Amino acid sequence: MTSTPVALITGASRGLGRALAQSLSARGWRLVLDGRDRARLAAIVEELPSAVAVAGDVTDPGHRNALQVAVEAFDRLDLLVNNASDLGPSPLPRLADHPVDALRAVYETNAVAPVALCQLVLPLLRASSGTVLNLSSDAAVEAYEGWGGYGSSKAALDQVSAVLAVEEPWLRVYAVDPGDMRTDMHQLAFPGEDISDRPLPEEVVPSLLHLLDVAPASGRYRAADWATAGVAR
Repeated sequence: MTSTPVALITGASRGLGRALAQSLSARGWRLVLDGRDRARLAAIVEELPSAVAVAGDVTDPGHRNALQVAVEAFDRLDLLVNNASDLGPSPLPRLADHPVDALRAVYETNAVAPVALCQLVLPLLRASSGTVLNLSSDAAVEAYEGWGGYGSSKAALDQVSAVLAVEEPWLRVYAVDPGDMRTDMHQLAFPGEDISDRPLPEEVVPSLLHLLDVAPASGRYRAADWATAGVAR
């Protein structure tokens, strides 16, 4: 077994997933990266020699099996980051108008796939007393018009995180609200609006790294509460 820490990051072809992958690679981590955009993912791997790309959709059982195989090739897993998310229709519909098939797809990506992937890699996480980092949202706990589909799926992910922490006490299990960011998905949530006042994902990553460094008890956290300067190293 390699002594170098290994992370599996879903949704790593852009946004927060990509920024976190870059920072962990700079720290010397080996990475298995997932994303639906094959070209973007290949470009990241060219940039990060410590990374292995496995392109696909986390809702596909065959793709999740491929991620498991890629992780098992390292014979180690220290960190699982469930970052891949589906916003749903844009503009965001009220629940009365939310297409049920689209709602089902949101839940498959945001709640079901993280559980299914975790099931596959739990043996390696247990062996390393590793960490599960599930990316949540303030919409999981606040009621915003139009956010019923996405928000409720993230609320489900929060509860999944809480129960997993109870069932796997030797792991650290975090549901983390990263806050608003200047990402493609956030732009879809506010079509036509100027979101340039939101921080870039790279500005949020130091908070996530600080959380991982401090390694508090399992729970739900806000990235803003872990903001600190100079922790990315």
